[in-house]
Amino acid sequence: MKLIVAGQDAVTPDEFAELAFGFGIDAELFTGTENETPEDRLARLDVAREILRDLDGPAARFASGLMRTAERRRVLAWRAAA
Repeated sequence: MKLIVAGQDAVTPDEFAELAFGFGIDAELFTGTENETPEDRLARLDVAREILRDLDGPAARFASGLMRTAERRRVLAWRAAA
């Protein structure tokens, strides 16, 4: 599937967000990484929530959606491992 935003090709989800919102969103800040420690996760989520308060409109909805999706994936992975 080819994604075109404002006449430009978006190859990755990050490029799509940058083209759609006019600025880049660090998806890893809102989704986390596979190998982060619980302490790192808490710190990352604190920063992500602060940034989320500063965002508005579509960018805030996109970032919030990233956080919800990442949390669902973590829960499903935890359940699968149990």
